[in-house]
Amino acid sequence: QVQLVESGGGLVQAGGSLRLTCAASGNTFRLNSMGWYRQAPGKQRELVASISTDASTKYADSVKGRFTISRDNVENIVSLQMNNLKPEDSAVYECHAQLSGNYNSQYDYWGQGTQVTVSS
Repeated sequence: QVQLVESGGGLVQAGGSLRLTCAASGNTFRLNSMGWYRQAPGKQRELVASISTDASTKYADSVKGRFTISRDNVENIVSLQMNNLKPEDSAVYECHAQLSGNYNSQYDYWGQGTQVTVSS
């Protein structure tokens, strides 16, 4: 089992910055990737950014150049530095972790979610 604990959400003015962190604990020896999703009212949940063990990253087009995801493989902590925040970034952000299992199986774990609100 894997537990994900998130922190760093809050309210910030447009143009400001926030840093989200997600700490994974438990059976993390088969972690493949970690990332952040977000969901705003009336919108589908979308991938914001992800990072694999080899440090390869993916970003949503809307956050490229503004957000940076990083990972501490020793402590199993993933961080999302969010700069130049915009009101459209407001959403509930959820940490996600994917683990590999036997027989090409995968396991997904989710954090409880943290609210990010950006005022204009």
